[in-house]
Formats: sequence, C-alpha cells, structure tokens
Amino acid sequence: MTPSDSGKDITLRIAQNPEADELLGRSPLAALVGMLLDQQVPMEWAFTGPYTLAERMGTDDLDAGRIAAYDPDAFTELFTAKPALHRYPGSMAQRVQQLCQYLVAEYDGDASAVWRTATTGDELLERLKALPGFGEQKARIFLALLGKQLGVRPTGWREAAGPYGEAGSRRSVADITGPESLVEVRAYKQEAKAAAKKAKAAKTAKKPGTAPKK
Repeated sequence: MTPSDSGKDITLRIAQNPEADELLGRSPLAALVGMLLDQQVPMEWAFTGPYTLAERMGTDDLDAGRIAAYDPDAFTELFTAKPALHRYPGSMAQRVQQLCQYLVAEYDGDASAVWRTATTGDELLERLKALPGFGEQKARIFLALLGKQLGVRPTGWREAAGPYGEAGSRRSVADITGPESLVEVRAYKQEAKAAAKKAKAAKTAKKPGTAPKK
C-alpha cells in the first residue's frame, strides 16, 4: 500500500474485496477509474472494476498512457468480457479511455498530479470537474474521498466537497470504511432516491390549471 501524506498506509474497504481495495489504496488512477464507474451499478461492482481491468490487461496496476493508446475496440472487449465490468460496458470503456487520454494530455499521465499540486479545495474541485465523466456531484464525492480516506486535504477541502465533506456523514462512497458503513450509505442513497421520487410525483400532481380571467 502507499503511505498517505500523514505517513500512514492507506487501507480502503470500498470494493469489499481485499485485492481490489489494495489496488485502490495504492493507485491514484485506479481510484479515479473506480469513481468514474460508480454510476448505475452497486458501489462494490464499480470499485472492483479497476482491479478486474488490470487483471485483464495482464498487469498489477493501471497505466494512463497505455490505456489512452489502446485500440478502442480491443479496450471495449476488456469491459464486455464476462463478467462485464459495468452495466454499460461499451460506453464506460469509452469514458475510461477518454479520462486517460485527458490525463496524458494535461498531467503527463500522472493521475495523482490532479490533486498533488492543487493548493485549495476549490482549485481541486475545478480540476476534478474538468475530468471527462466527472460532473459536479461526482467531483465533490471524489474530493471528499480524497480528504477523508486518502489524506489529500488542501485548504477548504471540506467546504469544496459540500455535504459530502461533512465529518461523520454517510452520504457517499467517501464514507465507506467497511461492511457496516456500506449498508448505512446504501440506506441513505435509497432514502434520498425515494424522497426525490416522491417530490417529483407531488410536483406532477400539482400541475397548474388555467388561470382565472380577471
């Protein structure tokens, strides 16, 4: 494992798979790819993806330069081979390759440079939002993961991460430290989804009628 800025070894328990979690803890690119894959699939599936991908590429880590230059069709096959790396393996293969191409162009292929040279939380947030496949929410969640579990804490990182940066929260993958917290985060997500669905239904039921004539 890779020591954090505090000198302590990083141990993640997001994928709930020792080998996959070990890779996430020592490989900045694996962590970024796991976050990219974390949509419309269970969190464990998404964050096991980088380890499975590395295995299929015949290596013990991911290399942005190699992925960026990989034949697109052959790279897609790495995702679609059973068991598939994602619910939408074709589109996610393309996104991962675009992410790596961006890292090569902007950071010389060094994923850790995205946060290593950021001096403030706001600057880091903007860098993350610029990554292909990273929108506002995904960028804030990953920023929270960096701060809470990977020892990356530029000035104002909690504020930049928004509610995901709150200490003791159970909102996202940034808060998963084992099976128990995984269950808590999943419950929170389900409650939030149900609340959003209920609010949408209520809004639809209150469609405005014809305005009365004066």
